[in-house]
Amino acid sequence: MAPMLGMLGSEWRGSVRNVSMNDPLIKRLARHLLPVCVASGLLALGGCGTFTDPEVPNITSPNPPEAMYGEADTLLDGKSYGEAAKKFEQVDREHPYSPLARKSIVMSAYSYYKAGAYPEAISSAERYVTLHPGTKESALAYNIIAMSYYDQIKDPQRDQTRTRKALQALQTVVRRYPDSRYAEKAKNRINITKDLLAASEMNVGRYYLKKANYLAAINRFKIVVTEYQTTAHVEEALMRLTEAYMALGITNEAQTAAAVLGHNFPDSKWYPHAYSLLEQGGLEPQQVSGSWITRTWGRIRPN
Repeated sequence: MAPMLGMLGSEWRGSVRNVSMNDPLIKRLARHLLPVCVASGLLALGGCGTFTDPEVPNITSPNPPEAMYGEADTLLDGKSYGEAAKKFEQVDREHPYSPLARKSIVMSAYSYYKAGAYPEAISSAERYVTLHPGTKESALAYNIIAMSYYDQIKDPQRDQTRTRKALQALQTVVRRYPDSRYAEKAKNRINITKDLLAASEMNVGRYYLKKANYLAAINRFKIVVTEYQTTAHVEEALMRLTEAYMALGITNEAQTAAAVLGHNFPDSKWYPHAYSLLEQGGLEPQQVSGSWITRTWGRIRPN
């Protein structure tokens, strides 16, 4: 077919300029040759560009980005979140240089989040912040990442990988965008994630304590005391440290843990337990210099 098209092109090149496209014969030829051009790949190369029929649709022209974005926005308003996400992605894919392409990426991430497709939401949002850091939609993109992890948080008995990722992402929102509309809620969610992580460490620590695996238990309670001091779990963690250190005969650390507990949380229900454990060993709460607990909490000043 290619040689025939080449012959037609050479024979008609001089005469076709003088023939009107409104001529019925020319229009019929255009309709017959268009499928041939498409099949042979010449249409994409411009080989059949001479024959342009206004009545034949231009199959190579994509929809305008504004129209596609509008369709995606309508789908989003109609809560067809999955379809909206794909349509936003189509805007970016087919019109990568359009001003709407950038916004379409973050809107596809938002649509995926609303659809509960968290991995897709995270992937789209991460792509946005990689390609367009510092833009006005960056705060939204980071918040989508944070909320996608946050909504997948499990109870303290389960694996806390997503909780840690949620905490990291929430802290990024607060650190980079402190004045954004997302920062205040992110702060509250940071407290919740820290509480869950502390609770998880306490669960594991108690398990090791019951198994008399005191060193493993201490490592878990140490995480709570050093990283999650603002949670309610720190009081029990200090008491459990007193218990574990007393069991190992490391009395200076046991005394320090009890002293820090009594000084910072004098009304805690856990302090009498810690005090009793020391008393049974003929000891009393006392902060000892050189203890890691002292380095973490600082020297206790007399009241």
